[in-house]
Amino acid sequence: MEEKELHKKSYTRVIEYIKEQIRKGNLAVGSKLPAERDLSAILGISRNSVREAIRTLDFMGVISSQQGAGNYLTGNFEYNLVETLSMMFLLDQIDYKQISQLRRSLELQALLLAIDNISEHEIAELSDSVAELEHLTETGNILLDKKLHFTIARASGNTLIISILQALSDLIDQFISDLRREILSSPDSKYILWEAHSNMLQSLKTRDRELAYKAVNMHFDIVDEKLASNLDWIRK
Repeated sequence: MEEKELHKKSYTRVIEYIKEQIRKGNLAVGSKLPAERDLSAILGISRNSVREAIRTLDFMGVISSQQGAGNYLTGNFEYNLVETLSMMFLLDQIDYKQISQLRRSLELQALLLAIDNISEHEIAELSDSVAELEHLTETGNILLDKKLHFTIARASGNTLIISILQALSDLIDQFISDLRREILSSPDSKYILWEAHSNMLQSLKTRDRELAYKAVNMHFDIVDEKLASNLDWIRK
């Protein structure tokens, strides 16, 4: 068997061992993994192979490597998701139009799920955010807008939706922050977005799914309109 195939098999054995220990209940989030030398002995592979597998799992967000303390299972995949999306964006495999389309569908699903799951405390938190959005400066608007959308995503109770929306928000911060700033600072779009946010809040208070659809579409219609008129700001 070629050296490359042997190395790939060694790496896979580390992954499969960790998955098996999770299935057996021996490892959970926060658990410390066996030391590299112990994994090497258990699996019958070199420490170099174990070390490379650990580095890769750290990058993937499966584990966290802490100097002098060992490796811990974390299941924090958001960083890897952001990096993957960033590379896809840089390589022109995705563009902002596709990002906006995905955000629209996920934000709508998050809002519909939140209608069933949101707490009174979260509704009160959103009410405060919507009230503040009407008067804040540009920078404050950006931060509060992100907080408002995260609160709705969190209220959905869907971990995948929360992680993907957060990754998309981080991607926008990296590459398309000027567009976000322009949308939230323009008086006309700022008012439309405030109205859309108000309707989102109202749909949660009244459990009105039809209003939820209208509110999310109002929000992303203005985003897409600004996108179409500012294509020179972003990568196509």
